[in-house]
Amino acid sequence: MSQESLILERLNKIEQHLQEQTLLKKDILNLEEASRYLDISSSHLYKLTSQKKIPHFCPQGKKLYFRREELNEWLLSNRQITTAEIEDYARNRFTLITVK
Repeated sequence: MSQESLILERLNKIEQHLQEQTLLKKDILNLEEASRYLDISSSHLYKLTSQKKIPHFCPQGKKLYFRREELNEWLLSNRQITTAEIEDYARNRFTLITVK
């Protein structure tokens, strides 16, 4: 690999990191930015918006925008409890029943 191609490769990586940092600083994201942020395709994100499964804004009826904070909340929704939590709940529930 030539020196020039190594430099270009490193510059591309730096550019990518700068774009990611800029994305993390923005509060409002457009469709493309939100799909990158969520690591899903734009078409899948658009489908989620049309099904009203993800919070979004459509101020003029065309372009879609998203609050990064709401995307984070959406990502963390529908948490799956662990086996240990289920066992702990069952153990506490059984203890309460037998004490009465």
